[in-house]
Amino acid sequence: MLRLFTALSIPEDVAETLQRRQSGLPGARWRLPEALHVTLAFHGEMDERRADDLASELSRVGGAPFQIALKGVGAFGDAHRSHTIWAGVETPNQALSVLAGRCRAAAARAGIAAEAREYRPHVTLAYLKPQTDPARVGAWITGHNLLHSPPIRIDRFGLYSSVLTDAGSHYQLEREYLL
Repeated sequence: MLRLFTALSIPEDVAETLQRRQSGLPGARWRLPEALHVTLAFHGEMDERRADDLASELSRVGGAPFQIALKGVGAFGDAHRSHTIWAGVETPNQALSVLAGRCRAAAARAGIAAEAREYRPHVTLAYLKPQTDPARVGAWITGHNLLHSPPIRIDRFGLYSSVLTDAGSHYQLEREYLL
C-alpha cells in the first residue's frame, strides 16, 4: 500500500530561512528542510493500481505558473493543546486554491475520496509532543509571527509518497507535473 499526497516543494533558500526559526520551543519535533512543503491534497493509502490511476489523472491537471508567499506562523489544535506549528501561505491566492481543487478533482476521477476538512495552505514546521507548554507555544508564535517570505515561483507540483516511522514521516517524490 502507498500513502500519497500532492504538494508544492519549498525552495532551498526559503527552507533554510524557515529552519533558522526552528528552535526555542521544548517539545517540538522540527521538520527537516527537505520535508518542508505545501500540501495540495492528501490522498491517503491505496494500492499500486489506484496510485497509477491517480498519477494519470494528475497529468491532466495543467495550469500556468504562479507565485505564493509564506506569511505568519500559527498552530493547529485548541486552547489547551496545540499539536502542529506551521508557517502560513499568504491568502487569498486564487491560483493555489484552483490547483488544490484540481488535484482533489483528479483524485475523485481516480476513485479516491477527498478529505473532508477545509483546505488551509501551510508549511508544517513542527509536530508538538502532548506535554508541550501552551504558554511556550504562544510565545514562540508571537516571536516569529512577522515571517514573510519573498515571492516563490510555482511552476510544478509533485505526487509524493509518505512512510511513517518512529522518527517521523519520510517523503519521496514519485512524480512531478509541470504547470
